[in-house]
Parts: sequence; C-alpha cells; structure tokens
Amino acid sequence: MASVRFTVTPTKAEDIPGLSDTSPDLSSLSGTRVRFGSRESINRSDPFSEGSGGITTTATAGGGGADTSEQGDGNSKISSVYINNSHGMDDDDFYDRNLALFEEEMDTRPKVSSLLSRLANYTNLMQGAKEHEEAEGIGEKKKSNKSPQMGTFMGVYLPCLQNIFGVILFLRLTWVVGTAGVLQALCIVFICCCCTMLTAISMSAIATNGVVPAGGSYFMISRSLGPEFGGAVGLCFYLGTTFAGAMYILGAIEILLMYIAPKVAIFHSDYPEGEGAAMLNNMRVYGSIFLLLMSLLVFVGVKYVNKLASIFLACVIISIISIYTGALVSAFKPPHFPVCMLGNRTINAHEMYDSQCAKTFFIIKDPVKSSDTNFTIINAENTTVGPTADPTHAPVFVEKTTDLWKHFCQGPELNASCDEYFTSNNFTEIEGIPGLASGIISENLWSSYHSKGDVQEKGSSHAAHPASTHQPYVFADITTSFTLLVGIFFPSVTGIMAGSNRSGDLKDAQRSIPIGTIFAILTTSIVYLSCVVFFGACIDGAVLRDKFGDSVKGNLVVGTLAWPTPWVIVIGSFFSTCGAGLQSLTGAPRLLQAIAKDNIIPFLRVFGHGKVNGEPTWALLLTGVIAELGILIASLDLVAPILTMFFLMCYLFVNLACGLQTLLRTPNWRPRFSYYHWSLSFLGMIICLALMFISSWYYAIVAMVIAGMIYKYIEYHGAEKEWGDGIRGLSLSAARYALLRLEEGPPHTKNWRPQLLVLLKLDEDAHVKSPRLLTFANQLKAGKGLTIVGTVVSGNFLQSYGEALAAEQTLKHLMDKERVKGFCQCIIAQKPREGISHMIQSSGLGGMKPNTVVMGWPHTWRQSEDPQAWKTFINTVRVTTAAHLALLVPKNISLFPSNSEPCTEGYIDVWWIVHDGGMLMLLPFLLRQHKVWRKCGMRIFTVAQMEDNSIQMKKDLATFLYHLRIEAEVEVVEMHDSDISAYTYERTLMMEQRSQMLRRMRLSKSDREREAQLVKDRNSMLRLTSIGSDDDDDTDGGERDRAVSGDSSSEHQRQVQMTWTKEKTLQHRTMQSGCSTPEGFRDMLCIRPDHSNVRRMHTAVKLNEVIVNKSHDARLVLLNMPGPPRNLEGDENYMEFLEVLTEGLERVLLVRGGGSEVITIYS
Repeated sequence: MASVRFTVTPTKAEDIPGLSDTSPDLSSLSGTRVRFGSRESINRSDPFSEGSGGITTTATAGGGGADTSEQGDGNSKISSVYINNSHGMDDDDFYDRNLALFEEEMDTRPKVSSLLSRLANYTNLMQGAKEHEEAEGIGEKKKSNKSPQMGTFMGVYLPCLQNIFGVILFLRLTWVVGTAGVLQALCIVFICCCCTMLTAISMSAIATNGVVPAGGSYFMISRSLGPEFGGAVGLCFYLGTTFAGAMYILGAIEILLMYIAPKVAIFHSDYPEGEGAAMLNNMRVYGSIFLLLMSLLVFVGVKYVNKLASIFLACVIISIISIYTGALVSAFKPPHFPVCMLGNRTINAHEMYDSQCAKTFFIIKDPVKSSDTNFTIINAENTTVGPTADPTHAPVFVEKTTDLWKHFCQGPELNASCDEYFTSNNFTEIEGIPGLASGIISENLWSSYHSKGDVQEKGSSHAAHPASTHQPYVFADITTSFTLLVGIFFPSVTGIMAGSNRSGDLKDAQRSIPIGTIFAILTTSIVYLSCVVFFGACIDGAVLRDKFGDSVKGNLVVGTLAWPTPWVIVIGSFFSTCGAGLQSLTGAPRLLQAIAKDNIIPFLRVFGHGKVNGEPTWALLLTGVIAELGILIASLDLVAPILTMFFLMCYLFVNLACGLQTLLRTPNWRPRFSYYHWSLSFLGMIICLALMFISSWYYAIVAMVIAGMIYKYIEYHGAEKEWGDGIRGLSLSAARYALLRLEEGPPHTKNWRPQLLVLLKLDEDAHVKSPRLLTFANQLKAGKGLTIVGTVVSGNFLQSYGEALAAEQTLKHLMDKERVKGFCQCIIAQKPREGISHMIQSSGLGGMKPNTVVMGWPHTWRQSEDPQAWKTFINTVRVTTAAHLALLVPKNISLFPSNSEPCTEGYIDVWWIVHDGGMLMLLPFLLRQHKVWRKCGMRIFTVAQMEDNSIQMKKDLATFLYHLRIEAEVEVVEMHDSDISAYTYERTLMMEQRSQMLRRMRLSKSDREREAQLVKDRNSMLRLTSIGSDDDDDTDGGERDRAVSGDSSSEHQRQVQMTWTKEKTLQHRTMQSGCSTPEGFRDMLCIRPDHSNVRRMHTAVKLNEVIVNKSHDARLVLLNMPGPPRNLEGDENYMEFLEVLTEGLERVLLVRGGGSEVITIYS
C-alpha cells in the first residue's frame, strides 16, 4: 500500500484560524502518526508550531508509515498532537471508533485529550516576540527550561518593596512633611497610595484573566486596549522607567556629594549665588559617570544585578528599621543636634566656622601674664566655654565678635553698622530632634510654603525684614506648593508593576501577583503614613523644611533621627538608590525590546535585536542616551514630575482597560481575582488624571501629546495586530449603538451623502479591469461616509470559495493602494447579474447601507468579446432603479485623472436636463473638495424649449444656486424645434437593422438548444452537443425568443424531427439567418424604423450636438442618465441611445438619481 506523509508547518501561530494570542504556546510539540481506516498512514506535525516553513507533501511507495522528523523547537520527545498512536499496527480497527464521525476533521479539530496534553507543555514566552534562544543556532536542541519556582514572597512581594521604597523616602519625605505640614502630607501620601492601590486592583484583575506571559504591564495593556494604546502607553512606561533610572542616579549623587564625600566636588563657587549652579554641574559630571558604569554592569550581565538586588533590598529594610528605632528611642533619649536660630530664622551651620551661635563672646585674660594663653570665652548668653582663669587675680574681660557678626555687619568692630533684623533679634540654639514625647507635632501640623529665595523660618509667620543671599540663612531653593509636592512625592509609590514584570518566573502568577502586589502596597502605605507622623512628631519644623540639612551641619535630615548613627541611613540610602537605578536600567531595555519585537512600531525594529543570549544591546544604548537627558537636568525635583506623568499615564490606562473590559462584559473576561469593580477602576483612572494635572499641567499635556502622536503613528503606519483587545469590543458596542440609532428613521436631506457601492469586474487573472473607478470613488468621498467595493465571482460557492477569497484580497490591496477606506464584498453566483442583484440587496447593515451605485461603462458592448456585458449593465440599471438607489456611470474612466494629476484649470460642466433629487448639484461640490478637482470651476447648463422663458429660467436658476450656497456659472441653452434630419433617420435605421440581425442570430441558437434537449430526452444514443453554445447568460431572453418565434410552429415541428449533422447545421444556419440571400438583404432593407426610436435618436443627437458645442473643453461633464426602456425588446437600442448621447466627450459621468432629494436650501 502507498504511504503518504504530510508535514504541515504554518508560518505563525496567530495565522491559524481560531487561534488567538491568548492561546497557549504550542511550539514545543512534534509530529505524530494518525491512522485512518484506509491503511494510509498520515504523519502530521503540529499545525500550531511556529518553526514554520510552508507545507511539504511527500508520497512514498511501499508499506509502513514514514518516520516523524523533529520539527519546531527540536525536542527529541515525540508527543502526540491529535491522536495518540505510537504503535506500528497496521490494523483498520486501531482508530478510535467512538470518534469516527469526526475523523475527517481531526487535523483541524483535535481531540480534547490531545489539547489538554499540549497545555501541560505551556511555556511563559512573550507572545508577539520570538524567543531569545532563536539566535543560538537553528540546529541545536533547546535546553530543557526549568519550571518557574518563585512564590509570592520572593517573586512579587520583595521586588515590589524594593522598587517602591526609593530615593524620595530618604531625601525628600522629611521636606514634604515640613513644607506641607503633617495633615497635608498625610493627604498627599493617602491620595498617591489610593491611586496605586486602585491600579493594583485593576492590574490584578487583568493579570488573573488568563495566563500572563512574560512582559508584564506592557503585555497586559496592549492585549487589553489594542496595539495603538499598548504601543503608546508602553513607550510612556518605558520613558518613565528610564527617567526613574536617571532620578535614582541623581539621588545617589546627591547623597554622595552632600553627605558622604563633599570634598570630591569638582566645581566650586566663591559666591553663594553660584553654589546652586556649581552643584548642578557636579551632579551632571558624576551622574554621567555613574550612568556609564551602571550601563556597563547591565551590559556585562543581568545576573550580577540580580545577585546585588538582595543586598540593596537589605539596605532599604535596615534603613527603615533604623528610622523606626530612632523615633522610638527619641521618646526617652533624643539625639543632640543643635540648630542655631536668629530670631525665628534658621542659620546655615556651614557658615559658623567658629561654632559660635552668638553675636559676641568675651575673653577673660590673666592680668599677670601679657599673653592671653589662659582665657575663658563667655558668649553673649554668659555661657562659659573655655578653661577657667586663675581666681587669685582680677579678670580682664575683652568682648570679641563672632564669625556670624561679620555676615550681618559691615565690619568686625562692635560699633559697625549691622542688619536691622540682626540688631533686633538674638541668637538661640534649639534642639533639631526634640523627640517623640516633646509635642512638636502640634507645630508641624500646618503647611509652610515658601517662594524661591525665602528664608526658612520656625513657624509659619514671615518677618517683614528682607534677607540678603549673602547672609548665612537657610534659603528655599524652589517655590513650593501642594501640587508641586504631589509631583515630587508620587515616584515614591511607583514600582507596583515589579511583580507583574516577573510573571514568567512565578510558579502561580494568577495567585501571586494580586496577593504580593496588594500586600506590598499596604506595607509601603503604612510605612509612608507612619513616617509622616513620626517625622512630624520627632523633628522640629525648621529642620524638616531644611531640604539638604544645612542647619544640622550638613547631615541628612532623616539620618538625624536614625539609630544608632546617621551613617546607617546615609550608606543604606546610597546603596538602595544605586540598586533601584540598576533595576530601572535593566527593566527599561527589556520593555523596549518587547515593544520592538511586537513589530507595532516600525522604526523601533532595530531595538528588538541584541546579543546572542537575547540581551537587548541596542535598547540598552537608547535607554542610556535618554537617561543621560535626565541626568543633564541634574535636579531631582525637576526629574521627578516627568516620570510622574509617564507612570500616571500608564496606571490610568491599566484602570481604563479593567473598567472597559468589565463594562463590555466580553466573553473572555473571567478574572480569578474577584475583588474588583468597574467603579473602582474608573475612580482610579480619575485620580490618575487629576494627579497628572495637579502635579504639573504642562508636563501632563506634553505626556498626552507624546502618547497621542505615538497612537496615531501606530494607527496609520504600524503593523496590524489583532489581539482581541477591549478597544475593539468598545468599537463593536459603539457601532451597534450607532446602527440602532440610525435605524430609527431615514436620514434627513441635510445629512445625505453618497454611500457608495463600487462594482468592479475582474479578468481571468483576478486583476481589476477598471482600477480608476476606485480612484474616482476616493475623490468623490474624500475619506467620508461608507464605501463598499464589490465584485461577483461566477461559479458555485462550495467550489469557488477560494477564488472569492483571492478576489477579496485583490480588492483590499487595490483599496490600500488607492487609499480608499471601506469594506470589500465578494459574491459567488452562477450568473453575474444575479450576483450584482444580490449584492445590491444585501450590502450594508441597518442604516449603513449604500445609497449610490458606481459601475463602469461596458466599452465592448458592440463587439463579440463580451456579449453579455451590456445585458448585465442594463439589468443593473433596472435593479438600482427598483431599489431607489442613485447610479453613477463614469464613461471613459481610464481618461479620468489620478490622485497625482490635479487639474490646474478648466470647468466641471453640469447638464441639468431633468430633476432627479439634486444629485447633479451635489456631486460637483463634493468633487471639488478633493485636491484633484479643487481648482476647477463649475458651470451649470439647462435646456429650454420654445415655450419656456429662458431669461426667467436663468434668473431662477441663479437664485436657486445662491440659496444652495453653490458658486457656479449659469447658462440656459435653447433647443428649437427642428425636423428630424436624415442623419438621425439613418442612424436609427442602422440601429434597428443591427438589432434585427442579432435577434435572428439568437433565435437560431435558441432553436438549436431546444432541438438538442428534445433529442436527449428521447434517449438518443448519440452524444449531442449544443452547437455554437453561449454562456449561461445568453438564454436570459428565452421567453422573449419564444415569443418572437411563436409564429413559426410548423418550422419547429419540422426541425424537431431532424437529427443534426454538420451539413444540416450549415444549411439550417444559412436558411435561418437569411442574410446571405438576396431575399434576406431585401427584408433588411425594407425595415422601416420605429417612430418612437426615431424620436429618441433625434433627442440624443440634438443634445449631443449642444453638449459637445458647449462642453468640448470641460474637464468633466455630468448629465442625466435616461432610464432603460420598459419594453425589454429595446435594450440594444437603449445602449445605442446612450452611446450617441455621449459621443465626442472625453470624460462623462452619467448620473441617475435615487428618487429622493439629496440637497436642500434650508439650514
């Protein structure tokens, strides 16, 4: 027996019908043998395998089945794909008898057991992107992937903690509490934490709605909201992560230069005004160096970053524990950090070179000795700070000024002129850390916002005396407000996506992501809220508002509260910020690589490539460049609002995705996480949007513009992806709602616009015969309204379905080429005219049905190449008339201008002969909206008879056009009554003679067909074939032919008894045609033309003469199309009339209205 082996390998998994992106990855499966009852062994590889190559069929003679070759991923294990058959038994009964009904479809519809066995081999690979191992060699076998083993605590909870806790907690939270006050700071923290908690709930619902492959938040957003939103928000999330890396690096540099090693600063300033600029330059230099080193570490290997992650996390936890411990210890033993105050103004401790918080001090000299070696210094507050003088001698007191005196007075002398505020206030020292039991929280409850350059003061009252920047105060470096603090603090609650980003490493992602993320947010929220209370209750307000710790001798403010030493916080925060920066530089390139590999943004394709092991080298390079831009900003307070915008936009769309899926109730929306509601999602979305504009409205607008530009770019130029997203579901719901609304009544005249059904004809090679019809439709529509492009494929639906799909693809390619936005429809019918009739009846849906049919003119209707074209044309005219549809027939369509050939001058001439709803007025106006016809003028001609007042007609027509708001030149053409010319009579005679000749030819064909049928019915043994048979459309007039030939019944009786031979056929054809005999010619010459045909020909000739005379130079001529005759006998004559009417015109558009008004003068 013959053995046939099939190897079926489609190109991609998503190319298989019925397999969506949410289906599991089945690429690891190999082929198996399937036995049918006919002893043919069929070997099929998995049709879902992605290691594609096409379809290969191999037939071998002999017995036995063919061996199965390894496919796809190269696994040596041969698993059953459809039917488990691992035995070599040639037994007809081996096949599962219980499923015999389904055996013919088993290749496309596998058994349930086979499907479930494949699900066990599921791997968490990023959908839409190729595996990293693809570049390691095609012929190599993949290493067996270890199953994910990470649980909730290690896989989600701790990574979220590490990403949420960051630089803001250590460097800015104390300043936020001191500036906003405890109450407003609690409000800021609560709002931000509510935002992330609601987002986490929405994210948990999305993450548990099916298996989440690697890709995290980008995957969830893109597959829920579609490629446009996914790409836009994915890039925003990427930019946010990249700027977060820059912010963490800037935080690390700030800790290094201010608290660890201030002396390593490169740039210095001799003046207080230039210290800020020098510091920014130092940040830029060291930030660039740190960024380069971190990028190199990430490039060398991510495994080193992952090994350091636990160390950095330990630093964060130890730092937070030291803060809590220090706060509790301060209740019993507050740390000693004195703060020098002048009145209620804070003094910069860096300017106190002699450590004297006083205006003057006294030196007690020994009178015996001339030197002042033994002395006692007594400051203005009578505090002894030096060695005691000998009491046996009378002391000599000498008053000296301190270093602070020199900053406020014009000289060191005691009588020097001093600052007024300095003169009226004294120096005092207060404790910077009063302790938990001091009750200082009552002073820190309320806000104390400052403008840039204001002096930091104790309390909220501002002194009337202005301060100079040369004086040693602590100044506000930026103008503060509630909205600014929101933007600066919000990055400290980001990082909630860390768990979902590791979904590929989790043992049970659907369980771990919700639990780990929500508990991490609860933990961090409690920490932030309690820290706000502890900071307000333990630290003095003047120190809290001191951003850089200048009042406490340059110590980190939060470090002053730490136990046992501030260095715990300084070192811990430095390493934690470095670790967070490394995590950002690691995650951002992979996010960009995932977006690039999805191939939704063409110009990002290069960033999908990397090293052999899949590391995103090019994406890392771009990430470093963008992060360098953030480094060059050099200010933590300016970078934080930027990434706040991008993260808030990402969270906004996560909430939108969840709320949208919930409201639409899509069948696939079945999350395991049940503690969600659409109202919570929309509340989170509103909070995100509000926070965007609260923190920085101009940053919010810029972020939204960037996302909008990316969205439109993907929509118009990106790769088309179908991910079953929620936006598509929303579009379907909106379309259904709109269609139901349109069904409520017919459209008003003011809303009427041509909804086109363009009928195209394909040749034998499936090429469109008149592609300019689509060009004309595009110029007429200008992208507005409905356009349906249809064609008819002759044949049977069961056999010709493949041809119909090919024809539909041809139409789609042509529509893309001509930039026509619309739909394709392909009808399979035995006769073209029946297909066109079905298409006209069934096209559209509800209120979105075509109201105008566009079809080409049958140029070869007089030739024998396509004898049925003109019959189909006339039948279509009748069908559109019966359906009350407008009809447009461009003649000489090949001469119409293309979209790249605009008309620079000329006119569009309208010949308004009869009123058919105003189509002739509206069409030129619509055409002139397009660039091709925009520069053409418009002329309207109408015809006046002898009894009409042509002058009054012109005035009325001009008034009518004025009310229609249409600018056009008006001319009334008078047609005088005249006798029928000899040319008209001769033209009519030629037309009728031709019609008579064609009628006789059809009669002979009809008779031959009847004779063949009768002989066949009498069971003749001869196989008779119909002589000169035409296509299936030439019998459409059978009834008409029988009526014409009814008077020759005796001739039929004689013919019925005949048996056709070649000689008799020629004899009969000669007798029937009659044209080859003198009698036949005499009969033809004796024909007298019908009077009605002569009148119609006279009208056509006269109108053609007038139109050619007036519009011979027009770019386009529009005129009314007369209707077909009611008598079917005159179809050929109707075509001749139209031909005569349009002779000598280059471009003609025949217009036939649908019977309703399409234009109105009313507003």
